[in-house]
Amino acid sequence: MTAERPAGWVPSPAGPAWARWIGRFLGRVVWDAHVVGKERVPAVGPVVLAANHVTLIDGPILIGVAPRPLHIITKQELFHGPVGTVLTWAGQIPVDRASGRAALQSGLGVLRRGGAIGIFPEGNRGRGTVEGVRAGAAWLGVHGDAAMVPVAILGTRLTGESLGHIPGLRRRLYVEFGDPIRPPAEGPARERIGATSERLRDAMVALVDGAQARSGLALPADDPRNPAA
Repeated sequence: MTAERPAGWVPSPAGPAWARWIGRFLGRVVWDAHVVGKERVPAVGPVVLAANHVTLIDGPILIGVAPRPLHIITKQELFHGPVGTVLTWAGQIPVDRASGRAALQSGLGVLRRGGAIGIFPEGNRGRGTVEGVRAGAAWLGVHGDAAMVPVAILGTRLTGESLGHIPGLRRRLYVEFGDPIRPPAEGPARERIGATSERLRDAMVALVDGAQARSGLALPADDPRNPAA
């Protein structure tokens, strides 16, 4: 059974505090998350945190280490049964990847109330190299007049592990927040979204590459969704 929400639902920009505590417990106690650059995330105003994506735990870790309450845009398929109930209570936003308009509108509502949104612009879990990004993150940045902060997440999946693998106790993880970028203030929305998407991808690629060198942690060499890659 899918967790239901009323039409036009917009989560509170603050988000449930207990979800952040669970994320912190996972990052600090279950695993060993090293966090760099939290001061780069604007303390107030609308912000979009755009992270690379390699495995199932990236969302909870991002919620736990982010310096602000965060709503993650999460694939709709996870909103079933007990897991779906937890995600709903945690204020996460379900997205139908065939048509993400409802999720984007909910995210936009959070931004217009001064909140923060987390999103994985690659769209799917994979190697996390940010070879391509979908336009949803840039759409939120442009229409929400939001700062966009690239985020690198490393160590949550290693080569040979599945996309849903849960790391062992006290595995070292690394999360780095980059410098925020701002969407262009003028011009047609379509052009601003395109330019923002390109800038965001470049910033994410540079951050992920640099984070690997700085942390000594490498992205997985394999992509279980595409074994031939």
